[in-house]
Amino acid sequence: MKKISAFILVPALSLGLFVLMPRTPLAAAGAEVTNVSYDPTRELYEEYNRAFVAYYKGKTGNDVEVVQSHGGSSKQARTVIEGNEADVVTLALAIDITAIEEAGLIKPGWQSEFPGNSSPYTSTIVFLVRNGNPKNIRDWDDLARDGVGVITPNPKTSGGARWNYLAAWAFGDAKFNHDEPRVIAFIKKIFDNVLVLDTGARGSTNTFVQNGQGDVLLAWENEAYLALAETPGQFEIVAPPTSILAEPPVAIVDENVDKKGTREIATEYLNYLYSDEGQRVAGKHFYRPSNKTIAEEFKDVFVLNMKLITIDDPLFGGWGPTQAKHFNDGGIFDQIYTR
Repeated sequence: MKKISAFILVPALSLGLFVLMPRTPLAAAGAEVTNVSYDPTRELYEEYNRAFVAYYKGKTGNDVEVVQSHGGSSKQARTVIEGNEADVVTLALAIDITAIEEAGLIKPGWQSEFPGNSSPYTSTIVFLVRNGNPKNIRDWDDLARDGVGVITPNPKTSGGARWNYLAAWAFGDAKFNHDEPRVIAFIKKIFDNVLVLDTGARGSTNTFVQNGQGDVLLAWENEAYLALAETPGQFEIVAPPTSILAEPPVAIVDENVDKKGTREIATEYLNYLYSDEGQRVAGKHFYRPSNKTIAEEFKDVFVLNMKLITIDDPLFGGWGPTQAKHFNDGGIFDQIYTR
């Protein structure tokens, strides 16, 4: 965990070092909100938290301190279930928040508490390749070619990894005309090419960017742009024609906020993500704002002509059946990945 309102240590993406981040004012009255999030949102929430501290001070006259935690989305959900007293969660997958709900910590109906199915921003999955794209990787079937080294995190622990897997599955389903055994063989070939299976998306980015492993990184769009910004001239982004619409959701952890008396500030914290400033912070960090007017300000950043499959498409049928079929113990992923 790190505290946004004090000097903090976070891993630098391109250097693999720890760096000091700027401080924001300490809370005078002890007001505090804890946000448990997933790997690639570190930079987004570092800036957003500073903006929220200033907004809340201006609105209420009160100071607030934000405590931030990051890791693989499913691992983060488990920490909350096991006792991490998060006020809010901002995770990669609805199914991870549903797990917290099923543990009795979040009330049913959480996905209707905030606009857009409680997803203030969206993303998608792209390819990060080395400068010049020496393996000529253009689409998902290129990942299954012999001699292509793929880097992706583990779908058992990482939300981003599950989006990666499902985007590849959607491509394979179309390519092989819904012939599931052939789709499974295609996905298996991709994972046979995976060199390192990190637990979270940031770990995979570091494996590819810092350690120089692999020919292609399957990455959140924002994570790929961050790598470009931090390592100019070393990498390129390839946006495949078909990918998936990733909708990272947010929720209040009802049991914790009611126990701690922090519901008002937790609600303000998540609501502010939908404000113009919150949306612009998301866009600045390469998440697609849910506010279409704000999103238009970033039209030169995002590739908007990609075909994006949703998790509610009949191919998947929502997170419940998708999780059971592909990612639960004994599911398709366990059957194809045996390392």
